[in-house]
Order: sequence, then C-alpha cells, then structure tokens
Amino acid sequence: MAIKIKKKKGFDASALTKGGVGLKKGPSKSERKKEAETERIALEEERVYRKGVASIKDLIAPSSMKVEPNFVRLGDVWVRTLFIVTYPRYVTVGWASPIINLNAQMDIAMFFYPIKAAVVLKQLKKKVGIVEAQIASDAESGKPRDPISETALRDIEQLRDDLTQGIEHFFQFAFYCTFYSTSLEELERLSNTVESTFGSMLIYTKRAYFQAEQGFNSTLPIGNDELMITFNMSTSPLASSFPFTSAELTSDNGVLYGINRHNNSLIIFDRFSLQNANAVVFATSGAGKSYFVKLEILRTMMLGTDVIVIDPEMEYKHLSDAVGGTYISLALSSNAKINPFDLPRPSSESMSTEDIIRSAVITIKGLLKLMLGKLTVAEDSILDRGLLETYAKKDIVPGADLSTIEPPILQDFQDILEGMEGTDDLVLRLKKYTEGTFSGLLNSPTTVKMNNQFVVFSVRDLEDELRPVAIYTIINYIWNVVRSERKKRILAIDEAWWLMQNEDSAKFIFALVKRCRKYYMGITTITQDVNDFLTSPYGQAIVTNSSMQLLMKQSPASIDLIARVFLLTQSEKYLLLESGRGEGIFFAGQKHAAIQVVASYTEDQIVTTDPNQLLKIEKAKKEFNQSLGQQGTA
Repeated sequence: MAIKIKKKKGFDASALTKGGVGLKKGPSKSERKKEAETERIALEEERVYRKGVASIKDLIAPSSMKVEPNFVRLGDVWVRTLFIVTYPRYVTVGWASPIINLNAQMDIAMFFYPIKAAVVLKQLKKKVGIVEAQIASDAESGKPRDPISETALRDIEQLRDDLTQGIEHFFQFAFYCTFYSTSLEELERLSNTVESTFGSMLIYTKRAYFQAEQGFNSTLPIGNDELMITFNMSTSPLASSFPFTSAELTSDNGVLYGINRHNNSLIIFDRFSLQNANAVVFATSGAGKSYFVKLEILRTMMLGTDVIVIDPEMEYKHLSDAVGGTYISLALSSNAKINPFDLPRPSSESMSTEDIIRSAVITIKGLLKLMLGKLTVAEDSILDRGLLETYAKKDIVPGADLSTIEPPILQDFQDILEGMEGTDDLVLRLKKYTEGTFSGLLNSPTTVKMNNQFVVFSVRDLEDELRPVAIYTIINYIWNVVRSERKKRILAIDEAWWLMQNEDSAKFIFALVKRCRKYYMGITTITQDVNDFLTSPYGQAIVTNSSMQLLMKQSPASIDLIARVFLLTQSEKYLLLESGRGEGIFFAGQKHAAIQVVASYTEDQIVTTDPNQLLKIEKAKKEFNQSLGQQGTA
C-alpha cells in the first residue's frame, strides 16, 4: 500500500528515509535492557534502605506475638475475642452500653452486611408456609395451641410487610469484643464478667477458640472481618445496637442548665433532689463559669430559692440590681460590718446554748489563726479561755437566752487578753485589727441584714491579705443565719481557692459542705485555680461531697489532675481542652454528659461577664437616659 506524502514549504519528506529531521527511532533492545537493569538496581537499593528504616508499623507493633487456642499474647498483654451467637426476640435500646462503659481496655467491632429484600422475602415465604402447616396440623390432631409458633408467625408476617413497604431493611450483623489484660487471671475474670452481663440480657456469647488470631484481626481498625460469624437482623434491632449512648439528665422538676451535646436533649435538673445540693465549678478564666452560676441563680430564684453570693470581683452587681437584690460591699471604710462574735439565734430544733457557744469559740479560733498567724499550743489554750471569758463578760453562758443577748466585739476580746498573763505577743498582733490599719473591718457590731431573696457580699475593695479573713467571717455569719432559720438556700463562693491556701479556712469550708444539707442549703464552690484547690486534701474532700459538678475548659497544666480526680476518659480530657465558652461536662450524681450552656437574650444581658458587652450595655443605658431627659425638657 503506497503512502502519499504531501510536501509543504520548509519540510523535506526525504528526511523520513534518510535518518535526518523527522520521525525518531525507538530505543534499541540493548538500551531497554540496560534501563530495566538500572531500574531494578534502584528498586533493590530502595528496598534495602527501607528495611533499615523504622516505619509506623514498627512503632505500633508489639515486640512479640504468640497465638494460643483461646487467646493471643502480644508482648506482655493477653488478648481474647468474644463474639455474639444469638439474640433474644426483643432487645432494649443501648443494650451494648454495659459493655461499652465497662472499666476495661477493649476494642469493639460491628459489621453490617446488607441483603436484598427479594432474597429475604423468598425465604420468609417458605418459613410462613412451614409454620402455618405446623399450626394447622396441631389443630387437626387436637393438640393445644402453641404460643411460640403463633408468635413466630406474627413476627414473620410483620417483617414481610415492613420489607415489602420499605420500612425495614435486612442485614447480617456481626458483633465482636476484644479485651486486653496484663494477666491471664484478669483476662479470665473480665471474660466471665462480659459473658454474665450479656447472659443476663439473654444474649449468648462464645470465645474464639482456635480463631484467636482471626478474632484479634477482626477488631483492628482496618475493617477486615476474618471471623464471619453473623446473625440475621432487620433495621430496628440494629438501631438499638448504636454504641454512642449518653446519660439523660432531663427531669420534671428543676431548672434548665443547658443542652446535652450528645443528643441535643435539655438538661433540666433539681440539685436538691440529689444526695446533697452542693456543687463545684472548675474552669479557666473566660470559660464561662461565672456566666453559668449567674444563669443558675437567676433561674433558681424563680422557684423561690434564696441565694447568697460571695463576690471577689464585683461580677454580680449587675445581676443584683436587675433582680432587686441586696449588694453589700465590705471594705475598711464602708458602713457594712460583720461581727465575728455573732451567734445563731436558737430555733425549735437547734442545739443547746452551751453547744452553740463552744461551736462559736472553735470557729473564732480558726479566724484568729488566719489573723494572727501560727500559734503555739500554749497560745491556742489562752485564746480558748479568753474567748469563753469574753462571752461570759456579756452574760453569754450556758442556759442564757440567746434571743436577747448583745454579742461582744473584737475590742472586748482584746480587753480580756490584756488582763491575762503571757498574752503580750497575742495582744500586740491583735491590735492591728482593733486599733491599727485593719481596725475598720471586724471591730464593730454587725450592721448588715440578710432579709432579701438575693444577697451579695463583695470583697473586691479589700487587700489580698484581708480577703481570706473577710470571706471566713462572711461565711460564718451566713452559717449563723442559716442555722437560725431553715429554708431552701444556695450559697455561691466565687474564687474559693482563696480559702484553700490556709488549712483552717479550708477545714471550715469542708465542715460547712458536710453539714449544710441538714439545713436545706447547697454550696456552690467556684474556682479557676484548679491546682491550688485540688492539691489541698480538703479541696478534694469538698469535690467528693458535692453531688453536682461542672467542668468547663481546662488548661493543659491542670488537665491530668482533673482527669485523676474525676476519672475522665481520654476523649473527655480532649473535650475539656478543646471546649469553647459555655461548654463542658456536667455531672449529676452517677450521670454525666457534655453540656452547652444556653441563655435567652434577656438572660444574657443580665448575666454576661464579657467586658465588651458590658460596655455596650452601659452605653445603651446612657443613651436611653439622655433621650428621656431630652423628651422631659421638650
């Protein structure tokens, strides 16, 4: 066949045959062989190099692996796989939760193999015929009705209808659990626990005998099912095996705390329904802890609960003004005074007068240790005797009527000490609070009153040295009022780490947390300095005696301590490290869930602590007042 080549200007067709410019000749056989050999050598060199380099597989692989008939040993770890063989006719939602939440190291694998509806319907049709024939045969022979066969027939017919209408789909379902333990005895105990737990729900399991390696491989995160032990299930029972279940914290009574981030349900809870009404709130600065507490206060007050707050940074002033509360600012020059020698007024169920006086002496001694510093055993004994004599000077003795007495003040106590031997050093240290710089704080009768539903004690204007003393005195005063009249109350102590720095004040708060339940009061302890709080033995005891707990965003420096105290999982630790403002983990008794604190627009305007937002609110108020003034002038 001839090929006609059309000549163009500047193109020499003869070059095609002359080896000149034109078509290129391919590599020769020897050249191709040489290239292949070069490539083979390069690949071999790469293989040799990679063999001597550690890969990710080398890092995660165990040092050894020994396969036994019913378990696998990976280094020093024993591994066993269990698989489910049969299920009962009915399983509850979250039936796998007892195993998923088991305090053990495990891997769980679920495999779902869809089956075409036509195949299942064909098999169900045959099954219906067999069951109907059996029922008819029993009826003809005069046998009593068989409830099992009749129930099976109804179930099959219902499944046929649902499959035909597309309501249900059919699957083959495999469920495997692989457990890890550091000893064979512990592995046996764990296996027996799992088998008995499943057995209590009529779910029967078996151990992977002579398939231990295949069972281990089937639960690795690579998606290979090497066991292939399945059970026929439709969509509804499969949905109940969904492993990510969360605690429901919705009740008929209580206040709204936020939204459950697991399932978007509402967290409505009454803290007084728990074993005790105490709560702790831990978070870093700016995470939203004060916002949460103020929101709870606002909503709790709507139910008639009295609320008392100790405010170190004047954060609750706006809330107090909004609800018509009493805001008491304690300072050296303010008119608000609290006498540490006050006594509770006796109620119908109160202690005897003698016990009340002794309790007051013990409490004031704790305050004096904060004020005067470290005391010797002799000085402690002198203070004890001096306090009893100070009360006796005002006729406060066993059997006295406490409703008519006038409590002594700090100056009366100093006068008693001056008349005792060996008290020169104590009197000298005490004069700082009676005649010196700090004399305006404690050396006066009580002038404040707690006759409002919402009372805030502010200590912002006090020096750091005086804050623990002032907070101790305030709490003691509140405790006296609480013991005098029993009613539903909440006491919120913000920045409670101040009190954890001294053993006596920490001990006093701990005693209060343990006893307040008897007087229908719950104490909310709020702090951002988690390390100072939890490293104190009294701080951990306060957490233990608080049935409600809220953990919000935490710093990396304190997360390990938090995880140890609250027994958090790895995922919960990461959740706290990455939480945004108003997010955290809410604990109520034995239940806990991830929470998102939510507020309405009006609530947000009242409880916000954002400085930028507060400035905008103040600016809007000024503009509104100016507009009112202009209208009045017109």
